Amino acid sequence: MSEQQTHAEQRHVVVVGAGMAGVQTAVALREQGFPGRITLIGAEPHQPYDRPPLSKAVLLGKAEGSAFEVDFEGLGVELRLGERVTGVRAREHEVDTASGPVRYDALVIASGAEPITLPGIEHLPDVHLLRTLDDAGRLRAVLGAQRRVVVVGAGWIGAEFATAAREAGCAVTVVEAAERPLAGALPAEVTEPMAGWYAESGAELLTHARVAAVEPGAVVLADGRRLPADAVVVGIGARPTTGWLAGTGIECGPEGAVTADDRLRTSLPDVYAVGDCASFPSGRYGERLLIHHWDNALQGPRTVAADIVGEAVLPYDPVPYFWSEQFGRFVQYAGHHGGADRLLWRGDPAGAAWSVCWLREGVLVALLAVGRPRDLAQGRKLIEAGAALDPVRAADPSVPLKAAVG
Repeated sequence: MSEQQTHAEQRHVVVVGAGMAGVQTAVALREQGFPGRITLIGAEPHQPYDRPPLSKAVLLGKAEGSAFEVDFEGLGVELRLGERVTGVRAREHEVDTASGPVRYDALVIASGAEPITLPGIEHLPDVHLLRTLDDAGRLRAVLGAQRRVVVVGAGWIGAEFATAAREAGCAVTVVEAAERPLAGALPAEVTEPMAGWYAESGAELLTHARVAAVEPGAVVLADGRRLPADAVVVGIGARPTTGWLAGTGIECGPEGAVTADDRLRTSLPDVYAVGDCASFPSGRYGERLLIHHWDNALQGPRTVAADIVGEAVLPYDPVPYFWSEQFGRFVQYAGHHGGADRLLWRGDPAGAAWSVCWLREGVLVALLAVGRPRDLAQGRKLIEAGAALDPVRAADPSVPLKAAVG
């Protein structure tokens, strides 16, 4: 055995975070031939699990859990669950845990994101978040009792929970501080038809509404209105779980995300960051992106693993993608529309299926598809290719998107 092989087998990769990004980093390392030790440290005691089913099948009692189908023992991955990492000491190449320091040769930060709470009410007994398996278990009991629920926030998670609650037979009121749902994610003209989905489902949507207090059996709004509530679910967004990195020398941006480079390396040597906790520079879009979605946590680990094993690595620059199931509709989004200069509709937004295309100087940069998965599949490939579209043909929903290339 060569000295180089012996050194590789003695290397130790520590992955902090046992969600999708952390698990896939461990899997990718083995797939790409890493022969050394891998330790996966997770703060929750549960077997690592997937999060999207929490707001769907697990919440409604259609599935007991969503554990990843990964043979960690067979892969030679050491799991340390129910253990929180509290810091990094780069000079010693160690992370600190409650049970003592753990030395690493390469460290991967995959600590994800944590939900934003409403100050003063987060610890009340009838106030809930939906981020973890335990959260879903508690909320499943709420839905099973068909209680009156107030959802704070009309973003993606708020809409998904409201959908599940209505399916379970709960009375649902959704409170949104902005003037419309998804105000921070999509333009007003696109979210306008989405606002009607709430009423169609039997949920009440209140916009321009801020929560002032939560009392037993009620939510009090800033304008004095009292909403009956047996349970309150807060879904107002998430922020990177990076507070534990304070003082470590790992650079973070103003939103709290680790500022990784285009190979997902941090400002410290031998330290990487991937998934919801990290931003990266996108050459495709000319700006730094922070993506809190499943597909980013799936793709990024391949880049990290390749760099650790010494393979040639292309810049990490994916076309962002996510989906949401809400109010009987399958909603998909690909790309990033921030720099777009033109919006095209494909189909009638009052109907069951329609899409929106965003162009920048004639090139497709983003697409939202409601009930049109073919548009999404074709559009995603066109975005990756940097394809220009004929706006007249692209606006015709009967024309396949791939046939609208200009």
